[in-house]
Amino acid sequence: MDKRNESSNTDLILLGLFPDMKHVNFLVCAILLIYTMALTSNSILILLIWVDSHLHMPMYFLLSQLALMDMTLISSIVPKMATDFFSGKRNISLVACGTQIFFFLTVGIAECTLITLMSYDRYVAICNPLRYTLIVSQKVCLQMAAISWAGGALTSLAHTAYAMHFPICGSREIPHFLCEIMSILKLACDDVSAYEKALVVTSIVVLLIPLSLIMSSYALIFLAVLHMKSPKGRDKALATCFSHLTVVCLYYGPAMVVYMRPSSYHNPRLDQVLFILDPILTPLLNPLIYSLRNKEVLGALRKVLTS
Repeated sequence: MDKRNESSNTDLILLGLFPDMKHVNFLVCAILLIYTMALTSNSILILLIWVDSHLHMPMYFLLSQLALMDMTLISSIVPKMATDFFSGKRNISLVACGTQIFFFLTVGIAECTLITLMSYDRYVAICNPLRYTLIVSQKVCLQMAAISWAGGALTSLAHTAYAMHFPICGSREIPHFLCEIMSILKLACDDVSAYEKALVVTSIVVLLIPLSLIMSSYALIFLAVLHMKSPKGRDKALATCFSHLTVVCLYYGPAMVVYMRPSSYHNPRLDQVLFILDPILTPLLNPLIYSLRNKEVLGALRKVLTS
């Protein structure tokens, strides 16, 4: 009995997915279906890039890293949410909460970095095609992936450790289906206003600066496309740019709304909707966006299916 009381006094409580919503079980089942489809589609995309020599190019290597990040991101959220829902247990230990925050932030920041580097890859491919293989070499691709993962992990580690060190008092209930850094700060006893400002600064660095670099790259890309004489080359360049820009909107839109608002403007219901759109729905859409408009990926898929 003492151990149970001790656990209840130290653990946090996740209120789950829209606790006031009727028939939420249908939504949970839909999310589990999305999770299964996201894992399957991203795994297939990674497999195609791995086995087909025609896809052994920098763009597809970076795309495979994005697919791997998507699988990690959605897997850090959905299994725990589904387990809590079907088991009826809502508690989560501080260690497990900190671990979930760390993985979620690591992959989120890594994806923002990688998407920015992917825009640079498209810029070099379209604006400097003759020097593309020299500038974006295999070594450079590995460095891009390493920078994305390492940068995300180091930034996430600093924020997770600092956010979790605040003492928690009063209600230990989190109106969310996952441990999220802004929700944890609302439970802190200490004044966290200074840290919230630091979090906004980090959001500017992680979101706005990369987004401005992406927009700058595409401004130069569209200028180059306008000067292309070949309609076929222009259409191919625009197709790859459209896919990447769609992914940029899917990632940056919800993330900016979540992390660049003052804490007083946060609404639990809106936050949950945004977290369904960004880290749950986006991993399903990404492989579809890049595959359905890409003849090389579709060709590789047909080759595997017919072999």
